[in-house]
Amino acid sequence: MTRSTKTERRAGRVAAALLTGVAGFQLAMAAGAPWGAVAYGGGHAGVLPDELRVTSAVAVPVYAALAAVAAGAGGPRLRRAVLRGTTALLVVGCAVNLASPSLPERMIWVPVSAAAAVLTWRAAPARTAAGPVGRTATGTA
Repeated sequence: MTRSTKTERRAGRVAAALLTGVAGFQLAMAAGAPWGAVAYGGGHAGVLPDELRVTSAVAVPVYAALAAVAAGAGGPRLRRAVLRGTTALLVVGCAVNLASPSLPERMIWVPVSAAAAVLTWRAAPARTAAGPVGRTATGTA
């Protein structure tokens, strides 16, 4: 196992833990946890309105699937594409959280989003000298 592969696996495990934590937070919000001040711009202190609780419920399996990919599920090409896309969305999420009027939301989610972005980038399988991930010089897997 190369050093970069070890780094990818380690980053993937930590990214998976963070994304699982976010899934748990979203699940709690969907179930009625009174944490509206630290989510969705902080405009709903206490329990979220039903529309945002549904949004949180939909986010749970998405974050769980991303955590599974970060942890190693899927082939290298799929993992690279999903984790690079996830990185881009987390960077956007970091900017959105930074713009939030809610100080508690900024204090929690900017560092979490930034750390998850770096970790998902590092967890994505590297391209090989032979070409795209999973391909040999002849173009077969």
